Amino acid sequence: MSDTTGGSRLGEHAVYPGTFDPFTPGHLDIIERARHLFARITVLVAVNGDKHPAGTEAERATQLRRKLPAHWDDVWVTAWRGLTVAFCRQHGAGVILRGVRNRADMSHECHLASMNEDLGITTLLLPARPRLVAISSTVVRGLDS
Repeated sequence: MSDTTGGSRLGEHAVYPGTFDPFTPGHLDIIERARHLFARITVLVAVNGDKHPAGTEAERATQLRRKLPAHWDDVWVTAWRGLTVAFCRQHGAGVILRGVRNRADMSHECHLASMNEDLGITTLLLPARPRLVAISSTVVRGLDS
């Protein structure tokens, strides 16, 4: 399969899950880079019991969609309560995308990736660009306060 630039893509559909509270330049960069690898990206605004986001997942999904370029018609945004693997199976996505900024992220994401692989879904880890490594949702929330 080829994209419009003549390059090849890894697959049809990938899912990028997260709480996105708030949505950061690093999140946007991961989506932009993944658009060149997959025909469609679903940004899955999810619930994480360990986090207490400012709004509901539906509210965060609406806000996130507004922050994406309008011409990105290959990126869908939806809210989801449940396992990401279950969403992938229901919607024909073969890959979960995750961004990593540092060793702690890598350790955590590798653990999740191995569990997802056991459940039949591959995880693709994309390293953060150096200029975005220090930007986290926690830092951005602190700036907004």
